[in-house]
Amino acid sequence: MNFHEYQAKLLFDRYGIPVPRGEVAATPEQAQEVATRLGGDRFVVKAQIHAGGRGKAGGVKLVDSPAAARDAAAAMLGRRMSTYQSGGRALPVERVLVAEATAIARELYLSLLLDRAEKKLCFVASAEGGMDIEQVAATRPEAIHRINVDPVAGLMPYQCRRLGFAFGLSLAQIQALTRIMTGMLALFRDKDLSLIELNPLAIDEQGRLIAVDGKITADDNALFRQPDLVAMRDPGQEDPIELQASEHHLNYVSMEGDIACMVNGAGLAMATMDVIKLAGGEPANFLDVGGGTNAERVAAAFKLILANPRVKAILVNIFGGIVRCDLIAEGIIRAVREVGCHLPVVVRLEGTHAEEGRRMLAESGLRLTPATDLDDAARKVVALARATS
Repeated sequence: MNFHEYQAKLLFDRYGIPVPRGEVAATPEQAQEVATRLGGDRFVVKAQIHAGGRGKAGGVKLVDSPAAARDAAAAMLGRRMSTYQSGGRALPVERVLVAEATAIARELYLSLLLDRAEKKLCFVASAEGGMDIEQVAATRPEAIHRINVDPVAGLMPYQCRRLGFAFGLSLAQIQALTRIMTGMLALFRDKDLSLIELNPLAIDEQGRLIAVDGKITADDNALFRQPDLVAMRDPGQEDPIELQASEHHLNYVSMEGDIACMVNGAGLAMATMDVIKLAGGEPANFLDVGGGTNAERVAAAFKLILANPRVKAILVNIFGGIVRCDLIAEGIIRAVREVGCHLPVVVRLEGTHAEEGRRMLAESGLRLTPATDLDDAARKVVALARATS
């Protein structure tokens, strides 16, 4: 689950991470009122969408008066904004954040995430913060610092000092960095997060460290015990199909291709997409219906992938270990009949009750193409997709 910048900053403030003063506004008039309350003569107006790179898309404006804040908000609110991080989607701008402008002397980068290989939380940092941190990581990996946090010992003060020395910070700034890193770690653990990102973590002209921009992502699997985070969810920022999938407890991610996939198991789903690519096709989605699925969930999954207008063919790849293949076949038949699917469907069933499942599909009278193995399935679905073009 993703969050808006203003929501992330509310959480940062609770955990002692310094942020600029600011408030969210839903109308140009509210933006002017916020700027008036803040006082001063320099403000930043920032479109609130679930994507980075807003500055390059016109979603961040520096203004010098409350009236100018109103005009900047009017130019953003009600439009849809696409950035290089929005996955090809134009996201609706329904709110703006109006904050006091920070006089930035330096920009740093600091994030916290899970290092699955090391089985530890990991701080990732760079003295070269800003919008192009991805470019820094790609071209100058030596500029990226990593600090793994032992799950038993926790974050040690010497680790914060080491990073502060690498940044060339003063003693007072290192102490502030230590408080920020400690707050990030507490926030990450308390709220079951999967990412905290401060970019930039700015040093202002008075030498203070301030999280000028920030991002957090929560672990969807832990949301059942984070009702306050669930209340912050903005469905308007999410892919409608992905949102519907979550309601059916399906793991779905939209992609750019035209061959839809329905698979049981995340690893098998990744392999299926790889084999489709090797066969010359492009996957339209990642969809894992889970190891213990049933006919109802399969029917719901089938309807989801058919809702994508780019889809030209469908590949169903099921290995029946826990799940029975005949139940999968029942769900496929039900879904195809209910939605009146006219697209070609290639089905590969293997495992428990696979023979029964294949028999049910063959006797259904529907446009279903059987496959003997995954390579065969990929070749057939790619050929059918090209024929449908």
